Amino acid sequence: MEFDTIAAISTPLGEGAIAIVRLSGPEAVSIADQIFRSPSHKKLQQEATHTIHYGHLVRPDTEEVVEEVMVSLMRGPKTFTREDVVEINCHGGLVTVNQVLQLVLRAGARMAEPGEFTKRAFLNGRIDLSQAEAVMDLIRAKTDKAMHVALGQMDGRLSRLIQTLRQALLETLAQVEVNIDYPEYDDVEEMTIPLMREKGTWVKQEIEKLLETSMQGKILREGLSTVIVGRPNVGKSSLLNSLIQENKAIVTDIAGTTRDIIEEYVNVRGVPLKLVDTAGIRETEDIVERIGVERSRQVLKEADLILLVMNHSEALSEEDMRLIEATHGMETIIIVNKTDLPQALDYDQLAGLAGHRRIVTTSILQDEGIDELEKEIAKLFFEGGMQGGDMTYVSNARHIALLHQAKQTIQDALDATEEGVPVDMIQIDVTRTWEILGEIVGDTVEESLIDQLFAQFCLGK
Repeated sequence: MEFDTIAAISTPLGEGAIAIVRLSGPEAVSIADQIFRSPSHKKLQQEATHTIHYGHLVRPDTEEVVEEVMVSLMRGPKTFTREDVVEINCHGGLVTVNQVLQLVLRAGARMAEPGEFTKRAFLNGRIDLSQAEAVMDLIRAKTDKAMHVALGQMDGRLSRLIQTLRQALLETLAQVEVNIDYPEYDDVEEMTIPLMREKGTWVKQEIEKLLETSMQGKILREGLSTVIVGRPNVGKSSLLNSLIQENKAIVTDIAGTTRDIIEEYVNVRGVPLKLVDTAGIRETEDIVERIGVERSRQVLKEADLILLVMNHSEALSEEDMRLIEATHGMETIIIVNKTDLPQALDYDQLAGLAGHRRIVTTSILQDEGIDELEKEIAKLFFEGGMQGGDMTYVSNARHIALLHQAKQTIQDALDATEEGVPVDMIQIDVTRTWEILGEIVGDTVEESLIDQLFAQFCLGK
């Protein structure tokens, strides 16, 4: 497959020591040669692959020097895209890097689409689709654990397991075809059904093992949507500031200060939390505050984890009890704050209303109880801790959905073997399972889905 040559800025825009403009494609080296001048007067075409060269970029028509650069030269197929790749290292800065990009584009390169470098790596067979998606997971990783999961997927750990499952199904289908194509054997059913049952059961068990990791994997990839709720002035914004260790929320003694939703990511013992500080939920005549309260109620319904804050120095109010009832059946940790003040809360009453929900006491003002809260959050979602480093985690929502589909189709095939369904009918479900697993690694995926997936990537990657 022959592509044109693409270019993009591969480093974040803004002021910095270095910025990189990357080219990839059959004309990458010749395009760079049009604008690059080295002190040795040698062309990049004459240089060895995987070398770096000092020089200047110039305007080809006037030879006016535009920038002092270092140019990395990498010839395919030993590159990320398996094409010729040139990376121009220039000074960081909006004006500088854009001038370099414009020089490259005028010399014949095309502006890359979002994710097009990684898409070419996929289309050129260097990585499969699950590995390509892991590239963005690595870039977006919020914790060390999330980074390690993404690195494992980039390394092909998930891909190898999926290919092993597909190969087992393919061998089973081939055996079915052999048995069907040779009707002189009278025991086709007897030969084939036990094989399909054995292989199908093994494939289903392996899929189930992967799905067991999916909740933890998805949390690591996307973060827990964590909502802080409670009556006004119980310390919700102080809790947010304590967890993120920044003063992002306004903290006052005036009820109703938080009028809107505040979101922050924080790493709590390896668990990435997308913390949402909400307006205090109460009845109010203030129009602006009322809008904030309604948004809080909506966010509450969509949360993975709720941190429900109570006040140690006040008795349970009707609003408190309504919040306890509203969070019934949800993953909730009840936080009793302000333990530095005299007790007015009836803990026995609270325990009776809380049921199985965990209760943690804190004095955020005196920085007490936060460690215990973090332990409870980690225990709630990673009970027993993460598995060993060789464990294959599934974190991508698309992969999880496809694994659920594959589990169902292989279960349909297993059920059919017990019900005496003809082998050629069972074969349909086995084939469908093979196809669904192929969608994870990109072997059987439609081109429109590939375009959609890579469009979510950042420009220059």
